[in-house]
Amino acid sequence: MSENQQRPRGVITPILTPFNDDLSFAPDLYLDQARWLLDHGIHVISPFGTTGEALSMATEERLAAVDVLVDGGIDPALLMPGTGLCNLPETLELCRHAVERGCAGVMTLPPFFYKNASDDGLYAYFDRLINTIDHPALRICLYHIPPMAGIGFSPTLAGRLAADFPDVIVAYKDSSGDFDNTRAVIEAAPAISVFPGSETFLRAGVESGGAGCISATCNVNPSGIRGVYDLVTGASEGDLDSANDAMVAMRKQIEGYAPIPAMKGLLAAARDEPRWRNVRPPLVAASIEKTSDLAARLGSALPPL
Repeated sequence: MSENQQRPRGVITPILTPFNDDLSFAPDLYLDQARWLLDHGIHVISPFGTTGEALSMATEERLAAVDVLVDGGIDPALLMPGTGLCNLPETLELCRHAVERGCAGVMTLPPFFYKNASDDGLYAYFDRLINTIDHPALRICLYHIPPMAGIGFSPTLAGRLAADFPDVIVAYKDSSGDFDNTRAVIEAAPAISVFPGSETFLRAGVESGGAGCISATCNVNPSGIRGVYDLVTGASEGDLDSANDAMVAMRKQIEGYAPIPAMKGLLAAARDEPRWRNVRPPLVAASIEKTSDLAARLGSALPPL
């Protein structure tokens, strides 16, 4: 990974997944987007987060998509695939494949069907996952997104897993939208990299000891988000307040639409590639009219795509 193989830092993109008109996976667009993101300053790409429509993809498709990136020349040390499913066998398969292909880490949901699972139950799941894979290169980012999953990793559980598996549990993505939870995880698990799941909290996160952000809107604003990261970490000089305000304002505009279809619509329009508009049901593609409206609202804030 970009700055430290053991403890990731920086701006991480859960890359959008493009589909052909028959809704099959479109590897050419996927590889192009990955290259574009890295060219525009993204530190790490995370295939198959929520933004990548991961739970609308078959396990075999997800394995093949990682192969497309690695075989297409993307350095696997810059990849952190999403691997969490409700069942352990397929989660194991996705994690093993990522490790075998040399990926820097995996971003793993809790098993999310049993909404009343205890911390002890979730701990047992990850204990078995880690010990079954039993590979020195396994690195896990815990993916906390209770608004979608209905269950998550408490700060106490994150601290317990990080303490018991210090060479494996290296990061935590907090997509709860609750920055108090982010602070609590930083305090409970100080040895791991904690990432807010939105650039809205990028500045506050880094200033509180966080590691950067893992954000969907990196797909359409990678340079802007990387620029704020560089400013807040002291890697570059400039007007942090203005850059941060512009970045957050763009995020809020996109959040006013259905973000996945909205961002795909922006890419489709900017690149004259209608396949980018495709999403898998139950998502609904953004209309040309909605895309035009969003682009108009963003105005000059929308970077060249």
